[in-house]
Amino acid sequence: MIFKCKNCGGNTVYSPERHGMYCPFCDSEGSEERTDESLGSITVCPNCGGELKVEEHTSATKCPSCDCYLILNERVEGEYAPRFIIPFQLGRETCKLSLREKFKKCRFAPVDFLSEARLNEMEGVYVPFWFFDYDTHWDFQAEGTKVRSWTSGDTAYTETSTYDVRRDMDIPFRKIPVDASEKMPDHVMDLMEPYQYQQMEDFDPRYMSGFYAEKYNMPAQTVEERAKKKMTDDAENILQGTYSGQYNSVKVIKKNLNLYNSSCGYGMLPVWKYFYQYGGQTYPFYVNGQTGKIVGNAPISKKKVWAYAGTVWACLTLILVMIQMIGRML
Repeated sequence: MIFKCKNCGGNTVYSPERHGMYCPFCDSEGSEERTDESLGSITVCPNCGGELKVEEHTSATKCPSCDCYLILNERVEGEYAPRFIIPFQLGRETCKLSLREKFKKCRFAPVDFLSEARLNEMEGVYVPFWFFDYDTHWDFQAEGTKVRSWTSGDTAYTETSTYDVRRDMDIPFRKIPVDASEKMPDHVMDLMEPYQYQQMEDFDPRYMSGFYAEKYNMPAQTVEERAKKKMTDDAENILQGTYSGQYNSVKVIKKNLNLYNSSCGYGMLPVWKYFYQYGGQTYPFYVNGQTGKIVGNAPISKKKVWAYAGTVWACLTLILVMIQMIGRML
């Protein structure tokens, strides 16, 4: 699948800044025309005939020869058809500014860490996710105590009151996200949250033109325990919030979280990836393509550290010499 411009034949792409399709060659908007092509794992680009190496789970890629963005029909349709997508809201230029702003005070970072050439290697990727819905019910009973102390004359008094604490709560959870990509580190995607799900839309392959993507490669049943863990933790916090701070102590008698309805759907979320190579190591950076939240730690240049230490040492040495000279003069 390729989206070509009806006016000039160029490859039209989705622009986060314009919130729509445009042609970077003739600058026309809304001129896209879909052309369907079936791609195998290793084949040729239907646009230029160049060789394509498509990985097992790739669903959208770019031809290295003509820079045309291709979407693999068979990996966004049928069993792999996403139901939801949050389109990219932030473009590459915006993310470059955000990275520079975040790490501008890192004086020991390598010189080219935030260079234009390096940051231009940043790639926009749609990451596959499963979204789980749960209906739950809390059946909770505890014994809460309140302690009151006072003094009358020479006598100190303490009064302890006991309360029956009960909660009978229905808590619905909607679209708990769990990434379905083996490549994407789970802890990174957890740190990238939250996304603003009110901007989630029905899937449209147009949003993928101009970006990379992969289909889910971890089935829902494989990752559901992570969703249930998130659900249980949130449910626990909601429950505790109903009685926290009201008692001096709470002794739990019964606490049952019952799950009585569940479902899941498949969708895609936007992420910008920037991998910086330095000193034989890879420093990965991830930017939430919707909110701009950044995950990653800046590398440290040993040369800069030693140069800074040398400068400080030279300054201290100069100060000591001047102090000695002044002392002799006095």
